[in-house]
Amino acid sequence: MIRTLVVDDDFRVAHIHAARVNRVDGFECVGEAHNAQMARKAIAQLKPDLLLLDVYLPDEDGISLMRSLQAAGEPLDIIIITAARDLQTVRSAMRGGAVYYLVKPFGFEQLKSQLESYRKWRSETDVASVVDQAGIDSVFHRRPDAPRPAPGRRLPPTMQKVFDAVASAPAARGAADVADEIGISRPTAQRYLSELERKGLVELRLTYGTTGRPQNTYVPQNR
Repeated sequence: MIRTLVVDDDFRVAHIHAARVNRVDGFECVGEAHNAQMARKAIAQLKPDLLLLDVYLPDEDGISLMRSLQAAGEPLDIIIITAARDLQTVRSAMRGGAVYYLVKPFGFEQLKSQLESYRKWRSETDVASVVDQAGIDSVFHRRPDAPRPAPGRRLPPTMQKVFDAVASAPAARGAADVADEIGISRPTAQRYLSELERKGLVELRLTYGTTGRPQNTYVPQNR
């Protein structure tokens, strides 16, 4: 079992992540921490293999915590789980040694997929203590997916924000949801969503509410 510690300042969110971890074969959530101080104590006591680490902690930035753990030689891997989407934070996480970066909110399937990828990568790296160059290349090729720009990274800024709002959501989103999140009008959000659909980056799905009238909602293409 891969012993996992969840670090998130929101008690409710941490509990949700912990429950999801326990649903994935081969993983066990051994504890939850809600600030950096609690995380350090839990790591010393519980000896986890993997950390699901939020960036926004009340007493210390999560990236700073990760770097200090790495500098201290703690034998654990870290997956960043955060609402931070700015490229500087993503780069800092990568440079600090994070094996992956999940943007909130994310659904169970997204977390499960990444944990399974991590488990496979971990099993391959545990096979032998010494490898040749071919083995090293194989390990790096099979490591968990590195953070990479979304398919619409070269889109105009507002359209990119609309795409990111849809791509990061665990379920289909309508124009009103997107408008509220990024601070634009509903008609503007709908216009960008329609254009993203035309470009083949999002898929239109009809959602039926209590009134019986269908609502246009969108998900990333091929979800």
